[in-house]
Amino acid sequence: MAVWAEVEDIGCAVKPDGSVHYYHPLMLVLALDTTTRAGSCALSRDGTVVLERSSATAEHASRLPTDLMTLLDASGLPLDSVDVFAVATGPGSFTGLRIGIATMQGLAFAGGKPLIGVSSFDALAARAGAGRVATWIDAWRGEVYAALYDGGRIVRAPIVARPADVLADLTGAPTLFIGDGASTYRTLIEASLDSEATIADPVVPLLAGTIAVIATQAARRGEAPPPHAIRPLYVRRTDAELVRDARAAR
Repeated sequence: MAVWAEVEDIGCAVKPDGSVHYYHPLMLVLALDTTTRAGSCALSRDGTVVLERSSATAEHASRLPTDLMTLLDASGLPLDSVDVFAVATGPGSFTGLRIGIATMQGLAFAGGKPLIGVSSFDALAARAGAGRVATWIDAWRGEVYAALYDGGRIVRAPIVARPADVLADLTGAPTLFIGDGASTYRTLIEASLDSEATIADPVVPLLAGTIAVIATQAARRGEAPPPHAIRPLYVRRTDAELVRDARAAR
């Protein structure tokens, strides 16, 4: 557990190994989420969301990095004022993930700043709060990406499966469902678990602001990964990988 202290206008964290990490308390974080069709971007200062916006179009490639620059302009801040970049690592749309991560890697690399990746599951769970939380992301093909959290900690690792199969393992305790997968399969969830299931409101929240806050906490702990270190969390193998392996098996 980090121990926090204020040293004039600098914050510091004393790590378990005794080393001290210093950071500016007014850390600016620019975050992007492209895991859903709409997606969002946000700016936070010292762990507080300054501005968060969704996109007017589902075409990530056509709007980035324009949306990010528009957000900074609305906040009256230049790009070089950003201390840390953050991006959703998935799971979600394969194309959206690649575009979002590549965009933020380019900006972080150009500015010589760290890039922190945050899983969509962690962001959804943080939005939902404490308690037993099922984070569901629509995986299409009649499946969902799913993980289970309790008290803010993940207790069941991410999987991709049919909704009915996931629900069969969730009986016996009240559970809050959140994410676009929960929206898609709301009727099935409520029919299967009855009073044990609660659907979050909103069930499909914007995530960029939460990603910015989580990234701030990580940066304060001294995490500063280089841009090239960020990798998408697919859970399911990509179509290209499946086709490649099928050809190799012939």
